[in-house]
Amino acid sequence: MFNILVVEDDADMRELFCTVLEQSGYRCIPAHDGKDALDIMEREFIDLIVSDIMMPNMDGYALTKALRDADYNMPILMVTAKDQFDDMQKGFRVGSDDYMIKPINVKELVLRVEALLRRARISSEKKIVVGSTVLDYDALTVTLNGKESILPQKEFYLLYKLLSYPNKIFTRQQLMDEIWGMYSETDERTINTHINRLRERFASCDDFEIVTVRGLGYKAVKKND
Repeated sequence: MFNILVVEDDADMRELFCTVLEQSGYRCIPAHDGKDALDIMEREFIDLIVSDIMMPNMDGYALTKALRDADYNMPILMVTAKDQFDDMQKGFRVGSDDYMIKPINVKELVLRVEALLRRARISSEKKIVVGSTVLDYDALTVTLNGKESILPQKEFYLLYKLLSYPNKIFTRQQLMDEIWGMYSETDERTINTHINRLRERFASCDDFEIVTVRGLGYKAVKKND
């Protein structure tokens, strides 16, 4: 199930969006402003964000910029009462992926969410297949040569992230921010520990390997490419 963070200061609108999206099979987490959203993201893995722009404490622009500056790359759909081109342009420039103007057609909202998730290369089954290796996001399982095993949550998320973007280098800080949360006080060296555990688990795997890029971070490389 996909986790969608709905950031909206209007309680009725927030409840409407969550109800419609949950009826379409998504899990919704409500937030009343940008600061609340950042707090939630410290403890929740989010697949997509639907965010209002005009909110107290931290608006949608500031929230989107903060997330993009921290290298969060989940799709962000901005919702606003403004229909000025300058406002739309600002939204896209700070890193939003799509834009809807109130009043919102909730059926269109669902279609846009579906399209953004597809565009983000997240399959409806939430599975990654690399050779004979299959990662199932919802079950936190990895199947290798027909043998299924359940990984600890953080290890699984690390592996899933790396294999979602083969050959892409992720810094330790990027991985910490996305998986442990932007404001986590966990030592960055914990990434090394989890990577080493993954390497031990999949030492005999012929499908991929996790490579250290000195001075930068880590990447997953498919062995048969």
